[in-house]
Amino acid sequence: MNADSAPAVEVSHLRKVYGSGHTEIVAMRDASLSIAPGEIVGMFGPSGSGKSTLLTAMALINPPTSGRISIRGTPVLDGPKALVDLRAFRRRNLGFVFQKANLIPFLTALENVQIALEVNDTAPKAARRRALELLDYLGIAARAHNLPVALSGGEQQRVAVARALANQPGLILADEPTAALDGPLGRQVMELFARIAHERNAGVIVVTHDQRTLDVFDRILDVEDGMIRVRPKSQPTPAAP
Repeated sequence: MNADSAPAVEVSHLRKVYGSGHTEIVAMRDASLSIAPGEIVGMFGPSGSGKSTLLTAMALINPPTSGRISIRGTPVLDGPKALVDLRAFRRRNLGFVFQKANLIPFLTALENVQIALEVNDTAPKAARRRALELLDYLGIAARAHNLPVALSGGEQQRVAVARALANQPGLILADEPTAALDGPLGRQVMELFARIAHERNAGVIVVTHDQRTLDVFDRILDVEDGMIRVRPKSQPTPAAP
């Protein structure tokens, strides 16, 4: 199976245990899922359900106790054992967007995207050109030379998305990316993720509590007590405790 047809991410029988003995906490138990290229998936669940554990495992930040993770057909983790250089693999294959844009405050919007390319050994001129193309794709090229402080919350998130796309990742992971935005802006950002998934053939996983954006997802996952359940799109989101 080549990388273009392989799942964006595949998790098999993932289990994550913290502590041992009477202090043992099972955060994930036998979780399996497969996300296709070009698919946007929403992940819902109450606090402490295991969403963050699953997301950070797929982000290659918090390895599982057992289970396997493959990204674009490449096995990357077998339990806690790394099968690749995780740091280098993350830079080249994964994109991250979080609740806060976390832009570098003394760099312009353009420079915040450009630096993500340069740390991956892209020549400065090519990095600048690619960064401008991404800002234009996301509708924020007119703000390219503004510092983050001069950007609205929605504009900052668009720059963060551009940065996540810089190295053409096959998998994009977003953790509550609209939590700090109002309803209309939050929806714009969610629709942007859907557009990226469908136009750029990236697998996109969004952890969110925003029930107003259910229709943008191709599939919805509910995580509770360390277990994953695929929910029919017509079914409402369980109320958070």
